[in-house]
Amino acid sequence: MSVVAPAVGAIRARAAGLLALAVAMVVLGRLLLGLGGGGFYWLCVFAGWAAAAALVSALARLADRDRSWGRAAALAAPLVFGATLLLLWEAVVRGAGVPPVLLPPPSMIFARLISSPEILWADFQQTFLKSVLIGYALGCGSAILTALAIERSEFLQRGLLPVGNFVAALPIVGVAPIMVMWFGFDWPSKAAVVVVMVFFPMLVNTVEGLKAADRMQRDLMRTWAATPRQELWRLRLPMAAPFIFNGLKIASTLALIGAIVAEFFGTPVVGMGFRISTEVGRMNVDMVWAEIAVAAVAGSAFYGLVSLVERWVTFWHPSQRR
Repeated sequence: MSVVAPAVGAIRARAAGLLALAVAMVVLGRLLLGLGGGGFYWLCVFAGWAAAAALVSALARLADRDRSWGRAAALAAPLVFGATLLLLWEAVVRGAGVPPVLLPPPSMIFARLISSPEILWADFQQTFLKSVLIGYALGCGSAILTALAIERSEFLQRGLLPVGNFVAALPIVGVAPIMVMWFGFDWPSKAAVVVVMVFFPMLVNTVEGLKAADRMQRDLMRTWAATPRQELWRLRLPMAAPFIFNGLKIASTLALIGAIVAEFFGTPVVGMGFRISTEVGRMNVDMVWAEIAVAAVAGSAFYGLVSLVERWVTFWHPSQRR
């Protein structure tokens, strides 16, 4: 313990020093950019990047060794890494004079986020709150119910799953126009695309999860005179929960991708995919990147929410232990 404590203290001091150095390099680089940049500007950019990389490494070691600061360091490491990428992006674009139509700096994208909240919120409602969530719920729910039926039917196991693998391989650019023709230009056609995209990955994961209980566990349930329904609720579904949540996490990313791509093939004058395709034609690249940023935040938050529910439900599983 006496050896670990000084090491942890040294890591804390090193992390604080690296943070101060990184901030100093960023401030100095900004001042030099205002004066016209130059070779010393790029040296400061490189030094700031190196200091930030060393800071992330120090935070990662601190998260492993220090219990009192471990959780905060584990949270700070990805935040510092993300902030470093944004600052490096800004520095390279500004310093190299990259035209905004090719790659706008993060400050321009942030300004667009601040100046167009009504448009972004309307697009978010249309794409995420309607198409993604409704399609996700219908696709995953029907996949779980179908998996329960397949698990009891040899015919469905041998017939439906191969067909499912075939349908899962269909390209979305071919499925989306068909769904638009069937269900119209509004959000139901996009929700239908989401259902097609998430159904079979969710189905395969659930079917495999229902097979996770071994023969000895099933025989033990029968020894205790458990009914098939009790065996399902007390044994098969709990054992399948990690597989089900794995499918839910995969589907959470596929759903957003499917809804956005589907809006390229016909939609009302609102939606993330519609906005991206329209603003690219108008050369308003900052709005395109603003939509991408909103989609990335929404997708990450959705994935994180599913992961939190998984940790709460499957707390007993070895994968949730540290």
